[in-house]
Amino acid sequence: MREERTEMSKDDDRSPPLDLRGADIAESSSKTRNCVTGSGHVTGLNPMEFQAPYPDQVLENVLENVLQFLTSRRDRNAASLVCKSWCRVEALTRSELFIGNCYSVSPRRATARFSRVRAVAIKGRPRFADFNLMPPEWGAHFAPWVAALGSAYPWLEKVYLKRMSVTDEDLKHLAEYFPYFKELVLVCCDGFGTRGLAVIAKKCRQLRVLDLIESEVAESDMDWIGEFPESGITCLESLIFDCVESPINFEALERLVIRSPSLKKLRLNRFVSIGQLYRLMVRAPQLTHLGTGSFSLAEGVAHSDQEPDYESAFAACKSLVCLSGFRDIAPDYLSAIYAVCANLTSLNLSYANINAEQLKTVIFHCHKLQTFWVLDSICDEGLQAAAATCKDLRELRVFPIDAREDSEGPVSDVGLQAISEGCRKLQSILYFCQHMTNAAVVAMSNNCPDLEVFRLCIMGRHRPDHVTGEPMDEGFGAIVKNCKKLTRLAVSGLLTDQAFSYIGTYGKLVRTLSVAFAGDSDRGLKYVLEGCPRLQKLEIRDSPFGDDALRSGLHHYYNMRFLWMSSCRLSPQGCREIARALPHLVVEVIRDEGEVIRGECEEHIDDPFDILYMYRSLEGPRDDAPNFVTILH
Repeated sequence: MREERTEMSKDDDRSPPLDLRGADIAESSSKTRNCVTGSGHVTGLNPMEFQAPYPDQVLENVLENVLQFLTSRRDRNAASLVCKSWCRVEALTRSELFIGNCYSVSPRRATARFSRVRAVAIKGRPRFADFNLMPPEWGAHFAPWVAALGSAYPWLEKVYLKRMSVTDEDLKHLAEYFPYFKELVLVCCDGFGTRGLAVIAKKCRQLRVLDLIESEVAESDMDWIGEFPESGITCLESLIFDCVESPINFEALERLVIRSPSLKKLRLNRFVSIGQLYRLMVRAPQLTHLGTGSFSLAEGVAHSDQEPDYESAFAACKSLVCLSGFRDIAPDYLSAIYAVCANLTSLNLSYANINAEQLKTVIFHCHKLQTFWVLDSICDEGLQAAAATCKDLRELRVFPIDAREDSEGPVSDVGLQAISEGCRKLQSILYFCQHMTNAAVVAMSNNCPDLEVFRLCIMGRHRPDHVTGEPMDEGFGAIVKNCKKLTRLAVSGLLTDQAFSYIGTYGKLVRTLSVAFAGDSDRGLKYVLEGCPRLQKLEIRDSPFGDDALRSGLHHYYNMRFLWMSSCRLSPQGCREIARALPHLVVEVIRDEGEVIRGECEEHIDDPFDILYMYRSLEGPRDDAPNFVTILH
């Protein structure tokens, strides 16, 4: 569940991936702009002559000034499709480039169209990779991208990567290619280690943001914190490394914090004790976001009467609004955070194994809380306490402390109903449980009509309403009927085709749908593919959908970012039909790594496979597919 804990914010996937087809539109323009020199002369013309600017040049000048204020990706994509001139100007004024799938377009095409980019965001593997449902060597390499960006954008300042394979060599290139580099954010990435981080710390002298979020960082003996410049004031505003599973040089970190007066966000790993946290907090009272590290004493250190005044350190951080961490929490120290609870808008306890009574002592002070992540160890009683206090709550995520299907989940429909009755401004919820009722889900649909994200994960397979024994159809049906703003939905439990009929009928704004262990027949998926016109991302696992269901989406697949199906009832022949009908769609079948298939040999192409992954691409099949991936034609 790595991805679910990545960021305490809304999912920013709502805009469709950047459409780069406009590059072909803009290439044909042969008119050039007249440039006025500082002396007033028009270059490229006889000084004695005067020519009025072309009408379309005037339009483009006006458009440039207007489009600079257009920030929505979706709006910019729409503007680029108006005509050739708009397409050209939109490309010239775009400073931020978002690639929703690193294989949907080549680095060459992207950099050729957009020539003034200063910030790049790229996503790689699909989300189900976070649940170990995709072989680790599948792809999504950053290397070709960093090479292209280095030659096209020497002024690049920001890079955001999610589920990409990044090597230490890639990080070295980032540091060398971009002298003005300022921000690096790696979310759920792997392949790199502390050696690569050391190069970034040493060479990027204008670095403002270094955020490592739920990434896998290889250990080495490299002291990467010590590689930050030791002299002068730094530009650092955000440093997040709570996912790094190796000790750090604390003395170097303390010196770095002292030299960083602009530091607002600091999230520490579990190797930082509460005593060391105290030393950092008194050095940086300006922090607004804090990840506490272990929130316990260092190993081998006993309690004493001479411990620092932790509560005073928290009280001095008057700007603190976001609190997380608590990786190895000692509950006795929870009282230290009471002083800041009244100002908190975000609290992440998703690593803190605390019970309901321990939570109550904290949550009753958090009246301004808008985002709350927590483990289900707090039980329904803890959720009832949150519902009674946090009336302004907008986002709730409840994670399981034991994710096994046969475990006895401590939260249930009781907690969900309490939240729906007490937190009526709720917009997003992720809720893991073992037992649920239709009545509780219907109550949430009525009490929280502003829901945009509803993800209910009933961990046991095919579990019905645990009171009536009925399928969960009516509960999910009520969600799509009553929550008119719903854009993301995850369904689970015992569901028949009727639930999918409700989704197809009422889920007209749904963009992301996740399905697990649900449905009766192909009709269920047909209802969704034929009824949800804005569907962008569809994830399905262990459900009874086959070739007929897959064919029902032929009219819509070009409008989607991707379709993922694992352990369903698809045949190689059915998948090959889709590939032939939609030649601009990449159709990958993925087998276990042990079942290596080279190419499309006739003797192996009809063998069973585990995963179907389809995505739109302007480039066609990728050239770095591993042996266990077969791309159908």
